[in-house]
Amino acid sequence: MAFFAGLVFGIIAGLGLLIAFFRSQDSRSKRRLELAAILAAFAKMTVEDSRKILPGEFYPSWVVFSRRQKLKWLNQELIKIWPYVNEAASELIRNSVEPVLEQYRPVMLASLKFSKLTLGTVAPQFTGVSIVEGDKSAITMELEMQWDGDPNIVLDVRTKFGVAFPIQVKDIGFTGVFRLIFKPLVEELPCFGAISYSLREKKYLDYTLRVIGGEMSSIPGISGAIKETIHNAIEDSITWPARKVVPILPGDYSFLELKPVGILEVKLVQARNLTDKDVIGKSDPFALLYVRPLPDRMKKSKTINNNLNPIWNEHFEFIVEDAATQHLVVKVYDEDGVQASQLIGCAQVMLKDLHPGKVRDVWLKLVKDLEVQRDRKDRGQVHLELLYCPFGMESKFSNPFAKQLSLTSLERVLANGANATKVADFERTTRQRKRVVMMRGVLSVSVISAANLPAMDITGKSDPYVVLKLMKTEMRNRTRVVKESLNPIWDETFDFLVEDGLHDLLILEVWDHDMLKKVSENILIYNSVLR
Repeated sequence: MAFFAGLVFGIIAGLGLLIAFFRSQDSRSKRRLELAAILAAFAKMTVEDSRKILPGEFYPSWVVFSRRQKLKWLNQELIKIWPYVNEAASELIRNSVEPVLEQYRPVMLASLKFSKLTLGTVAPQFTGVSIVEGDKSAITMELEMQWDGDPNIVLDVRTKFGVAFPIQVKDIGFTGVFRLIFKPLVEELPCFGAISYSLREKKYLDYTLRVIGGEMSSIPGISGAIKETIHNAIEDSITWPARKVVPILPGDYSFLELKPVGILEVKLVQARNLTDKDVIGKSDPFALLYVRPLPDRMKKSKTINNNLNPIWNEHFEFIVEDAATQHLVVKVYDEDGVQASQLIGCAQVMLKDLHPGKVRDVWLKLVKDLEVQRDRKDRGQVHLELLYCPFGMESKFSNPFAKQLSLTSLERVLANGANATKVADFERTTRQRKRVVMMRGVLSVSVISAANLPAMDITGKSDPYVVLKLMKTEMRNRTRVVKESLNPIWDETFDFLVEDGLHDLLILEVWDHDMLKKVSENILIYNSVLR
């Protein structure tokens, strides 16, 4: 992605000269806002307006072009200078991109560097230019760029085991919109102190990875790891609201950097009906959550072994820099031990859809790819509770995820050591207000053994197993079958997410499993209801 960023930055200098030209015509002005107004007026000028201002002998021939013709003229000029841009930008890109790749390098790789880097003979094409209004203290421009390049890019990849091999990046296709912000506006040429650039929208990005002298499939997990590294680097380092700030004039421009504006509280509750990735047994799912894919900002849940309906009930916090454009990403993986974890599915939530100070409870459908949603396979769902807390608004609402506030009213009374009278008063007040008290949490049930079960088979034995279920939520679990035993030992533990602990029922049923029948029949031999 820095290939495109470096290219755009090379064009920024030309745009700066244009802005400086307009600024020099207004050298007597003493206010920067007047400069912004003049530039905005120039941006809105029609060909007819310019004919009235400029005498015929000073009227450039290209001004009469339509917008489409101007872009064509700009692209033709870019093609002429492209060989020089290629030569000058290649080394700049190498020096700027390698630290980014190192920052996002996957754990399985020891190093990831360029051994060759040239941009090729095909110049990018600009397909759109626009001025974004709204900030009178800056000039914001957006350039849409398309590039179907033929670069010569070879990555020198080295694994943790000391194996080294070259990987070629081929067939790059890219379409996106870059945002350039010229800010602050100043009286000194070139009339702005710094330039901030960012990828405002990535419309299309595709490329091919090929091992030189070998097959990518012969190195399991490498292709996915490198592509994920490139995706994370693009997403975090240059995709809006992230931006790069390039000082033009001496000064402190730290105010242009991305700054935190709030905290996102996330409770990862559970998942259900996950795809089974294991050949033997069930998946061992864990979740990876992030707003920005920086290694130190990504949060990982615990792994739930052998379970397609895991309950995590874990709480995480994330820094938010721009609630209008950022989103929370959740990726659910199957833990495979020493091998690379397999992606089960992913989902995302736009932060702009959250109401500040209000908890949002959501079930999200998992998909294979957040950008290209082509497959319709059912990969399961993940359950989240979300709360966005902007800085400066903490006193206006209570955080329900705080340790004390996460308790229900009844739980707080009991936690404070109240006596029976206070509890009775509390219950009476509750009934008067017609409030429904909810006690939420995780119920852990260990099924140890059974004794003296009745014989259900003609052999004088049974093949017992236990079914556990919650009445209201209809969540179910079952133990393994113990063959030919009236005193079985299971020693298994199950977790249930309880939504309403005061009113739900846990039901335990012991069944006999008869494998001799064509369709296995289950015979209820014991039913125990626990309140």
